[in-house]
Amino acid sequence: MLFRKKIERSCSYCAYGTKIDDEQVLCTKKGVVPVCGKCRKFSYDPCKRVPPKVKALDFQKYDKEDFSL
Repeated sequence: MLFRKKIERSCSYCAYGTKIDDEQVLCTKKGVVPVCGKCRKFSYDPCKRVPPKVKALDFQKYDKEDFSL
């Protein structure tokens, strides 16, 4: 849910933060902070949120007959 009302605060998808690497964010308000950090100035930016990857489907449990008409 990218646009839900109650978003858990995280500096990784804050409007004031810019990702430096996988562990740090450069915040215009607080400086260098950890990705999991949070503060009162949090402003959600939905464009920075990366949704989780979808798991690959396992087709080995199906036979060739399952795909024929």
